[in-house]
Amino acid sequence: MPETLRRIAIAVGAVGFMVLIVVLGVLNPPRPSGISTDRLGPERGEPVADYLARAQDSLSGSNNDEHWALVSFTEPLTPGQIPAHSGGLRIAAASHHVSIPRVRTPIVTVQLPAGNAVAVASADNAAWQLLAQPAADDRANRINTVSAARLRAGCACTVGLVVRGLLPQLRNLTAQNGIRAVQALPADAVATTFAIVPLLPEYQDLALPGTDDGPVPDP
Repeated sequence: MPETLRRIAIAVGAVGFMVLIVVLGVLNPPRPSGISTDRLGPERGEPVADYLARAQDSLSGSNNDEHWALVSFTEPLTPGQIPAHSGGLRIAAASHHVSIPRVRTPIVTVQLPAGNAVAVASADNAAWQLLAQPAADDRANRINTVSAARLRAGCACTVGLVVRGLLPQLRNLTAQNGIRAVQALPADAVATTFAIVPLLPEYQDLALPGTDDGPVPDP
């Protein structure tokens, strides 16, 4: 009889433990991991024509919500040209890329508070980021050094802007001179959780970086 009672007590305890686990799961649901699959810009190796069509399709619809959107240019901009190519919309990020023939240079995206002045100054911020990050080897260090020097000199190196606006505003932006593409995310996309990969002006057929076998110039 004692053995039977012991087995019953163990069974009741096990059931109670399982109930407790379920209750705790309901009261404390697991938090989202924060990982997002949202992305602005072409996939690596994507045909440029396909991306341009996909970007255009992203602007269709009639909702009245604001959307995050990537603006890509036909030619890179100087810092002073940034405000005129935003359509008057809030600029949330600026991507910079120093193009050097046969040298693979990094793209630096700077997150921005509101205001045109900070957008214009974002090239200096990008230069600081390049010099602050550790380089993998001597070549990478020299590439970062010359890129930072050109950014600080005000080169035409701005290749993308992330803006926020309504779909009609974004569609109007596509008709502006110098705008190559505008791609919008769904309205529920969360700021700073999506990837930003600008369509570089030199991408004509495929969205792929060029070779990296050329000499690195002096700053």
